[in-house]
Amino acid sequence: MKHMCKYIAKRIALMLFVCFIIMTICFVMIRMLPDQLPRGNGDQAAAVLAMRKAWGYDEPILTQYVIFLKNVLTKWDWGFCTNVGTFLNPVTSHIAQKLPPTIAVNLCAMLVSIPLGLIFGIYAALKKNRWQDHVISVVIMLFISVPAYVYAFVVQYFLGFRLGWFPIVVNAGTNYLDPAMLKSMVLPIMAMSFGTIASLMRAVRAELTETLTSDYMLLARTKGLTRRQATLRHALRNSMVPIMPMIVGQFVAVLSGSLIIEKIFGIPGIGSTYISSILERDYALFLAVSMFYTVISLVATLVIDVSYGLVDPRIRMGGGKSND
Repeated sequence: MKHMCKYIAKRIALMLFVCFIIMTICFVMIRMLPDQLPRGNGDQAAAVLAMRKAWGYDEPILTQYVIFLKNVLTKWDWGFCTNVGTFLNPVTSHIAQKLPPTIAVNLCAMLVSIPLGLIFGIYAALKKNRWQDHVISVVIMLFISVPAYVYAFVVQYFLGFRLGWFPIVVNAGTNYLDPAMLKSMVLPIMAMSFGTIASLMRAVRAELTETLTSDYMLLARTKGLTRRQATLRHALRNSMVPIMPMIVGQFVAVLSGSLIIEKIFGIPGIGSTYISSILERDYALFLAVSMFYTVISLVATLVIDVSYGLVDPRIRMGGGKSND
């Protein structure tokens, strides 16, 4: 436990350093882009100029960065939006408003993907080299090879436009338990789930297939365990060691991949906000959302590494040695 805590503390310190480096690079590159023009009427333009002066836009780049860091670290103030629809809205408030739709869609996609990926992966491993395994392998190759946004257009056209089973775009609302809201989320959830299901199926099939042919499985069978007992007690537990951390990584992959999916289905989430900030040259919002995705990726990497030691006690982090 001592080595694990030291390892986590070291990784957190390294993560903060990486965040600082990435934020510095993003800030410098953004401030080197063409300057933002004040939008709105005379009063709004004057307000923008006043806030820009307070943030030191007319100062050297180093002074601007010092002011930016001071505001972020002391007041958690990342600046203000300059989009027409969110004029002078604080960046943090705007991101907080856009997070619930993104989290809802991604969580639903993972809740659908994880059970299906595990079940079909286990089934393919148990039916190795049979027709069921071959069919699942073809499905895996198909789902992994095609990008998620292609499936988004396919399900949107056939299930939404041609058949009319589901709405083409997501109903913007705050009640995610509303049947109409849930029905409108089916198509984006399907589009984001295909790749995750295929990745989990492939990983589970590979790990379980290797485990089922290992020596200790043969020993378990010779001790009198049935094939089902040996699979449930030994094979599944050991094969899940590398799979469990992979699930965390898949969540980050789905979260990153939802950028285009949100734009296609009109989801008012953080992904569509990120794209809009690029198109509208909303530099403060772009920087804040970029750091949001950076932190999510770094935290997920840390959780994946630590989870190996929690799932399998034989793994020791931070240079510790096993007593075995």
